Amino acid sequence: MSRILVVGASGTVGTELSRLLAAQGETVVKATSRQPGAADQVRLDLVSRAGLKEAFDGIDRAFFLAPPGHADQEALLAPLIDEARSRGLTKVVLMTAMGANADENAPMRKAERRLEASGLAYNIIRPNWFMQNFNSFWLHGIQTAGQIFLPVGSAKGSFIDARDIAAVAARLLTGDAFANRDFDLTGPRALDHTEAAAILTQVTGKAIGFTDITPEAMLEGLLGAGLPKDYAAFMVLILGYFKAGYAERTTDAVLQITGQAPRTFEQYAKDYRASWV
Repeated sequence: MSRILVVGASGTVGTELSRLLAAQGETVVKATSRQPGAADQVRLDLVSRAGLKEAFDGIDRAFFLAPPGHADQEALLAPLIDEARSRGLTKVVLMTAMGANADENAPMRKAERRLEASGLAYNIIRPNWFMQNFNSFWLHGIQTAGQIFLPVGSAKGSFIDARDIAAVAARLLTGDAFANRDFDLTGPRALDHTEAAAILTQVTGKAIGFTDITPEAMLEGLLGAGLPKDYAAFMVLILGYFKAGYAERTTDAVLQITGQAPRTFEQYAKDYRASWV
């Protein structure tokens, strides 16, 4: 068994990943930017780098991601990768996002390249847009207006359940069959937001629709919600990529790695029904 550091352990993917690893008998060390409140937590502030070296004490393997709210992901991920290299970790799994490798100058891609050149055994996973966005980031519009407000038109996305991302990460962290490979992770099929809203309506019994808004309106809403200006602009930018069709592609990576087909949007909606009713 290994001692595995999970960065982002309180997030959507990290919470499920930590649970899966612990269920397999692994020792999970959960990184938190706050003061640790449990024996399995360690303080690690990616912005200030406070606790960086201490977080890696005794660690064999690690899972990295950049937390939301920061547009320069490389600045946060590079110290993690460098520390993992100096400690000689036996495996690092890095989560970025589908499309991160489309631009060699993008911060996420620079972080990927840094890991690839590190000499460490690694995997890079690039999930598509999370299904869980509908019960978190897009929830306010659904609750207050019965609408999903996004600047994406009729474009489709092969949304993926965060639980499937965690299952992939757990398999890659605890095995070496796919070492030094990268994977784009998607759900089983692509849906537009009108189709997604119809499924939510059917599952919840509540009228939920989709309203296409302008990028300017999206930016205004994100800034109003308190997001930093550079990160709000980044979100609008990648939503533009969604509208251009870059999120529609599907892959068989979840099935290939875990042996299980990825969850459908219908199953996700049933499991999270309480979020909207």
